This record gives sequence, structure tokens and C-alpha cells, in this order.
Amino acid sequence: MARIDFGGVKEDVVTRNEFSMSKARRVLKDETIAVIGYGVQGPAQALNLKDNGFKVIVGQAKTFRKDWDRARKDGWVPGKTLFDIKEAAQRGTVIQMLVTDAAQMTVWPAIEKRLQPGDALYFSHGFSVVYKKQTRVVPPKDVDVIMVAPKGSGTSVRRNFLAGCGINSSYAVFQDATGRARERCLALGIGVGSGYLFPTTFEQEVYSDLTGERGVLMGALAGIMEAQYDTLRRHGHSPSEAFNETVEELTQSLIRLVDENGMDWMFSNCSATAQRGALDWKPKFRNAVLPVFKDLYQRVKSGKETERVITACGKKNYRHLLDKELTELRHSEMWRAGAAVRALRPAEKAKSVTRTTRGVKGRGKN
Repeated sequence: MARIDFGGVKEDVVTRNEFSMSKARRVLKDETIAVIGYGVQGPAQALNLKDNGFKVIVGQAKTFRKDWDRARKDGWVPGKTLFDIKEAAQRGTVIQMLVTDAAQMTVWPAIEKRLQPGDALYFSHGFSVVYKKQTRVVPPKDVDVIMVAPKGSGTSVRRNFLAGCGINSSYAVFQDATGRARERCLALGIGVGSGYLFPTTFEQEVYSDLTGERGVLMGALAGIMEAQYDTLRRHGHSPSEAFNETVEELTQSLIRLVDENGMDWMFSNCSATAQRGALDWKPKFRNAVLPVFKDLYQRVKSGKETERVITACGKKNYRHLLDKELTELRHSEMWRAGAAVRALRPAEKAKSVTRTTRGVKGRGKN
């Protein structure tokens, strides 16, 4: 473990130096990793593990034809490395539950019947285990229950792997039945391509994750963008100007400076006018949204947000309703303007990104 100072608070993290890929392969050399679900996280984690030399199979319901066909297109072979969920769970010694949170309730009875003493039950989110009264997912006492939660979408997990870097992940051991739960967990975390791993608990992970998704990472970000865009448009600014000042400059310039060296670095690389305005208005925005975040965190902790997810996502026509909501978002003036702006980006830039990604395909291994 490496002892790192995070803003004055020291934490123990696990890097590839302390837990190498070769060590991870040794830990899992006799394991068959069954990735259940080929939707969001499943493809990235399964492909990264396979590319890193682990024995991986995929379990996917054929009824979700899009995901089944995607798995076949990615090289998983029916009857050899691609199975229905029940058979994959039967064959695996590490069962990675990567179907959606709502779907885990549906597939859990089939998974539970096929777990053998000494197996490892792996999650990338604490949702099902923490909110067991609602999900009814209660692991048996004779299996390891572990978690590796990449701090990014499945797309980013795969892209970063191909680029030779990794997405940071949290990890946790909920139940150690074999005495090997932690080393299995860390080996899987290294295997899926984590940049580094930091410890958490199932509870802390799900509370922070649900808050973050509804807050800064997605919900708040989208809401703030809409508010600023609408304000500019109501005062006569063109769609192009409103979008560039709201989204394009953030995503193509400023957020990259934050990524490089932090918020102060971004501020110091902007004009004095921008710096002064940002520093003056930052506390106003903080004070305005702090009550919203307090309410959000309590809803997450109490299980109200879980209830909302289970109720909404459990509807038979949920995918149709979701597509309708996303279509409305895509067809809003703001994001139609965004599509036009993206189309005007220099073609050579897009080609350069593609060449870079293709050129480092093998660098995820070490």
C-alpha cells in the first residue's frame, strides 16, 4: 500500500507498483470470471480482463438482443465464452454482477442457486447489498462478497485502458468467507485496468455514488448548463454563442486545465476579469446549492432514491420511456446547437484522437 496525503488527510491506496499485473494473474490463475450483463460496465471490464490474460466468460440474456449481438461482435463466442446468465453463473468461480441495479433483483434468484462455497460475488456498486430490504439480494455466508467500483462510465474504463492509463476505482470487502477476499478483490481491480484503488465500504460507495450522479457529475451539471443557456438565449444571444459559452469552452478548454493541475491552475490561466468574477460568484453558487445537496444525501441514505430507481426502472416499458426522455433532451435547442458545434470542430482533431486510441491498443497490459 502507498500512504498518500489527500489535502491534509492521509489515505492508503493500492497502485500497480504494490499490486502488479503479474501478481493479479497469480491470484486469479485458477479462477473463471463470469461477467453477468453486457450493457454498460460489462463490456469494458470483460474485455479489459481478457486482454490482461484472465479467463473470462460472459453471461447475457438472449432476450436483450442488442447486448447479446454486441457481445458476439466483440469476439465472445456462444457456447465457449458467451452463455446465458444461468450457465455463466454455474461455470464461474468469480461472479461479476454487472447488470443494472434494477435488473439484479430479477436475476438474483438464478445467481444465488448457482453460487458454490468459496465463490466470489463481485459488484461494481453497493446498491443491491446495502439496500437489501428493497432488493432482497442477501449473499450466502459461504462466499466472498467484494466490490471494485470504477469512477467512470464503461466507455471511459475501456478508452482509458486502450490509452495505456486507467480509471481510478474504489474497492471494498463486504464478506470474507475464504480468507482470500481482499487479494481477489485487488487482483480484479488491477485486472479491469484501475489507475489506483482506494478503500471504501459498500455503504460509503453507494451513498457517494448516488449523490455524485444526481449532483455534480450528471444531474447538477446538466441543470446548471440549461439554466445558463436559457438565460443567455432570453437576453438575445445566439444559440452558437450561448452553447459555446456554456458547454464548449468548459469541455474543450477549462475542464482540461482543471484535470491537469486543479481549479486554481485553471483560474490562474484565465483572464483577471474571469478570475475575479469566478472567485466572487463561487460562494454564491455554493450557498445556493448546498441545501439541495443536503436534501439529496438524506434521500440517498434513507433509501428514497433507491425506491425511485427500483419503481421507475422496474416498469416493463421503462426503456421506451427512457428513450423518450433522452430524445427530448437530444432534440432541445441547446443540444441541437451542440451537435452543430461539434460538427464544426476541425476534422484533423478527430482523426488525431482516433489514431492515438488505435495506436496504443496493447498498452493496458503490464
